[in-house]
Amino acid sequence: MRKIPSSLITETVKNMCIYANCNLDSSIISALCSAKNKNQSPAAKAALSDTVKNAEIAAKKEVPICQDTGMAVFFVKIGKSVFLEGDNFDEAIKKGVSEGYTKGFLRKSIVSDPFMRTNTGDNTPPIIHYSFNDTDKIEITFLPKGFGSENKSALKMLNPSDEKKGVIDFVLETVEKAGASPCPPIILGIGIGGNFEKCAELAKLALARSIDIPNPNPFYADLEKEILERVNALGIGPQGYGGETTALGVNIEAFPTHIAGLPVAVNISCHATRHQTVII
Repeated sequence: MRKIPSSLITETVKNMCIYANCNLDSSIISALCSAKNKNQSPAAKAALSDTVKNAEIAAKKEVPICQDTGMAVFFVKIGKSVFLEGDNFDEAIKKGVSEGYTKGFLRKSIVSDPFMRTNTGDNTPPIIHYSFNDTDKIEITFLPKGFGSENKSALKMLNPSDEKKGVIDFVLETVEKAGASPCPPIILGIGIGGNFEKCAELAKLALARSIDIPNPNPFYADLEKEILERVNALGIGPQGYGGETTALGVNIEAFPTHIAGLPVAVNISCHATRHQTVII
């Protein structure tokens, strides 16, 4: 049994909150630079150039990439040979978020109730998804998810008879309806399968994967490519200025489902799709 102090979890999460909000995944930077060279529209080129410059300044000066530093979402994998000393996992992560957002001078965006709207003052509570494995390690993945793009996401319970075409049509409909609101170029996390809540969780998890890593299943890897091509053919373009790049990447995660269903969730994320994974 490996003993890990909860203070280490808290310190790790604090640092992740600050780092992830100031640094983009290299795959996104690379995709933005590639898109800048590909697009013909002067307005689109200018928007992409400013986006890259913004990311470079954020990393260099250690300031947030976007003023919306998001709702703190975590995917935590816990090894069965790990024993946490001190606080429980929920409390250790919550303390880390509180310290990270306070000491990092990150915007606090969370309200304590959907209707009362009182700000919690430290961006807590976080949303935490747990899973377990046979290791003696803890893997923490953090996504600070902004709501300009989150608000344009959608979920639909398709019928099995809708098949692949139904999934693609729903994704295109969701992106087209969103238009320029989620600050394109966007990244799409798509969850397919499970049930109502599971496909939404899968869509969020898909955003934690670098966009240069395709789904390991060839069928879904091909579907990611097809959807990306179809989305970019919509012509919305960077910041809605038109052009060849409405989306930088499409990531799909799938899960077994019921014989009567084909659940699909589309989690839209702006170019500032921030995430970081740390293994303890």
